[in-house]
Amino acid sequence: MGVASTEIPEGSRGVFVKNIYLACDPYMCHLMRPKRKSLFILSSIVPGTVIKGCGVAKVIKSAYPELKEGDYVWGIIGWEEFSLVLNPEMILHKIKIKDFPLSYYTGILGMPGLAAYAGFHEICCPKQGEVVYVSSAAGGVGHLVGQFAKLMGCYVVGSASTQQKVDLLKTKLGFDDAFNYKEGHDLGAQLKKHFPKGIDIYFDNVGGEMLDEVLLHMNIHGRVAVSGMISQYNLSKPQGIHNIFSLIENRVTMRGFVERDYVHMHPQYGEWAAQKLQEKKLIYLQDVAIGLENAASAFVGIYHGRNIGKQIIRVSDD
Repeated sequence: MGVASTEIPEGSRGVFVKNIYLACDPYMCHLMRPKRKSLFILSSIVPGTVIKGCGVAKVIKSAYPELKEGDYVWGIIGWEEFSLVLNPEMILHKIKIKDFPLSYYTGILGMPGLAAYAGFHEICCPKQGEVVYVSSAAGGVGHLVGQFAKLMGCYVVGSASTQQKVDLLKTKLGFDDAFNYKEGHDLGAQLKKHFPKGIDIYFDNVGGEMLDEVLLHMNIHGRVAVSGMISQYNLSKPQGIHNIFSLIENRVTMRGFVERDYVHMHPQYGEWAAQKLQEKKLIYLQDVAIGLENAASAFVGIYHGRNIGKQIIRVSDD
């Protein structure tokens, strides 16, 4: 950890911000791999540079006319106490709805929430009564997708890595069923047990063996939204998918996406999510680590299933 001084360059539209919350997002590990290309608006992470990711901050000084001192923003900031953002028009969003904790903008009211909403509604095109499966269902995106599906009148099953998470999905978040995918050695048998009539929609946060096996259980005209692949990010040789013929056999649509594809939907989504939170029709879970010095351990923890809900780091007071 070090200290550096900087200032907004003359003639720029830069913004100097005090960072409050940082989000631990699984895709960030993908950016740390050697020779990894940039991912949408984020550059690859190399030793000696500041890690950048989603977070919430307070504007300290601004040369950008849309933001003024004292405004709160969410978007891409550095894993540091203060950040200088030179392109705020591209990566920062002013927080306008202030009825909720600022930390919600690292999750349900920010990138993960929009990813869950757009991935489920725009790609999965759900219908009432359909059978929905969500992997990593107690994570930052998964626990939202399951609730969105229940609001649509779907039958929802989630999988998680511990019995505590399984119980939470069924008792607190309203999932119809849930299972611990680490129990037993036959994933296919688990899926057959929990989906005797097959799967209409699969929201994939895991990839690898899970995605490969699920393809064998998809119903005709099923839809698969590929949101993340947390099981693959730390592998030197990612696992391949062998059951791809199931896409042809059952006329399944499988599509990957990133939240940036749907950023235009955020105002509409933000108002909808805020209303559902106020009506207590949505529950948001977050796991908060205190202090920048605990950022590394919190980040590593998401790959071992230590978090329940969205893992974030509180860097400073509001």
